[in-house]
Amino acid sequence: MPKVLVVDDDAHIRSVLSFALGRDGFTVVEAADGAAALAAVTRETPYLLLLDVMMPECDGTEVCRRLRAAGNAVPVIFLSSRDEEVDRILGLELGGDDYVTKPFSPREVVARVRAVLRRHAPAPAAKDPVLHRGALSIDAARFEARWNGAAVALTVTEFAILRAMAARPGQVFTRDALMDIAYPDRRVVSDRTLDSHVRHIRAKFAALGAEPIGTVHGLGYRFVE
Repeated sequence: MPKVLVVDDDAHIRSVLSFALGRDGFTVVEAADGAAALAAVTRETPYLLLLDVMMPECDGTEVCRRLRAAGNAVPVIFLSSRDEEVDRILGLELGGDDYVTKPFSPREVVARVRAVLRRHAPAPAAKDPVLHRGALSIDAARFEARWNGAAVALTVTEFAILRAMAARPGQVFTRDALMDIAYPDRRVVSDRTLDSHVRHIRAKFAALGAEPIGTVHGLGYRFVE
């Protein structure tokens, strides 16, 4: 069964989430701080992290930053007692896939986990599963994006956005359309959340000297070959 790593310095929260996830069929591994979380990611190779933001021994944002810097695209859902939009945006800018505020319903967290994993699931096998657009190649089955052969480490949400746009080069995607693609569970997210995902994609390709996403002012974004 899909393995989820629950990282929180509060033993009660770890216990509640572990019980809810286990009852829903997930295998659960726990870690009490950021340093233990990084070790567990290497040792356990989880499918997804539930990651508390405020922790000793390397906080959640630093854990996510280190994973992404190492090219690890494991999905991350942040858990936090802070509900400020700037904190949610920061979590997404660092490469998080979702953000849940405390107190939360364990059932909601399990639903969020399932939604993120659905976005991460490989697409059904096709005659040619690799999409090519100039120097860009996107392999949905392997969850890989490459530019001139160089791997680009995208999160689940970033991959979904880029793949949808690359499939229709030149088409203008409104923010609403991209939010439907990024969040198929129809949760309400702000325009700033969507913009942060696009900005993150651009930054990763800019590091390779590429700029595959163009802005259509007043409308949205489009893929540029």
